[in-house]
Amino acid sequence: MADNGVFCYEQPLNERIRTFLRLEHLIARLRHHETDESVWGRRATLDALLDVLNVMSRYDTRGEVSKELGSRYASLERLADRDDVDDTALRNILDDLDKLGLEMQRMPPQFASYLLRDNELLNSLNNRSPIPGGNCSFDLPTFQHWLSQDNARQTRDLQAWCGHIKPFEQAIATLLGLLRDSTRPAPFTAKAGVLVYNTDANTQLIRVLLDSAKVFPEISAGRHRATIRFMEYQDKKLRLQQSQASIEFRMACCRF
Repeated sequence: MADNGVFCYEQPLNERIRTFLRLEHLIARLRHHETDESVWGRRATLDALLDVLNVMSRYDTRGEVSKELGSRYASLERLADRDDVDDTALRNILDDLDKLGLEMQRMPPQFASYLLRDNELLNSLNNRSPIPGGNCSFDLPTFQHWLSQDNARQTRDLQAWCGHIKPFEQAIATLLGLLRDSTRPAPFTAKAGVLVYNTDANTQLIRVLLDSAKVFPEISAGRHRATIRFMEYQDKKLRLQQSQASIEFRMACCRF
């Protein structure tokens, strides 16, 4: 992703952060498409919604988010007695974490699985989604019928189906924000396009920031070491090769 002219590439190092990043991506896609009230916009919205619900139904997302919120609250609360901590800012963060934690407790367990199972339209779409073009009008006349309803009806249905996603969206955004802000990016140089780096203990997310889009990093990382290899396009067929140049970049090994 690019932000303010900086190109950022991220590599999660555990399954929980990987799931959070995947949901962040899918929910952003859902929010983008749900403003489009055309037939194709509605189709794209339902595709994104099904992806979000499927990820949530495969993992105990509610439990994982609640556990991480509790851990962050406990670790940040221990900073309250330090003289170099902004008490007001810390209290605001703790209040936000507390509210999000209470919201998670009110969430129905496995709501995504139940919605995919019990809603006839979503169930039919989900069953046909692995088939290319499986939601064509001749395959799913019920979907064509729903798409022919007025925008107010469609919006009402979408709001009901997406109702439980908003608390997860807020909680995941807060947790990933805290993780990303936990470490300041430091400057590095990859000689001949490669850097091997011994990561700090308990690193959960590696972020590589570039000021140019001429190259991109392939990041492979384990518990103790990360290899960042910068690649570039070799020709018009978009075949890749490793850059042989010295690449200046910034990197953050983030951890709570």
